[in-house]
Amino acid sequence: MPHRLRPVGQEFASVAPVRLVFEREISADPPAVFDALARDVTGWTAWFRVVTLARPLDGGAGREIRLVGAARFRETVLAAEDPEVYAYRVDVTNVPGARAMAEEWRLGPAGTGTRVRWTMAVDGVTPFRLAMKAARPGLAAGFRDAMTSLDRRLAG
Repeated sequence: MPHRLRPVGQEFASVAPVRLVFEREISADPPAVFDALARDVTGWTAWFRVVTLARPLDGGAGREIRLVGAARFRETVLAAEDPEVYAYRVDVTNVPGARAMAEEWRLGPAGTGTRVRWTMAVDGVTPFRLAMKAARPGLAAGFRDAMTSLDRRLAG
């Protein structure tokens, strides 16, 4: 059943009880990566395998996301600073035990490409926090796959 999470700001990505941070360099330049993240929300389904639906809401101020396994999220965009930062928080989800969630994507130059850093910041009941920590290897693999797919998409 959907439930409302505690509203958090962009700083939550730095102070959350559980922070999962992943980095990868890709060959696409930061503006192209930023466009794929922030402007082409519906395109997420083409490169992030676990995302089954992604659509902007409220003129781009929010997003609706659905993942494989039926997890659903209604999000508010917290920052869209082209081409460096894209961040959002989860306002409503059907994920049990979650109390607050936010994600931040930081982009920086890496030669002619981009260093992508994705931070998933969460709080919740103890079993939820433990489950998120245990999910780190799977999330890392999903992130690597997504970055490889995004890089291929942007090169084509």
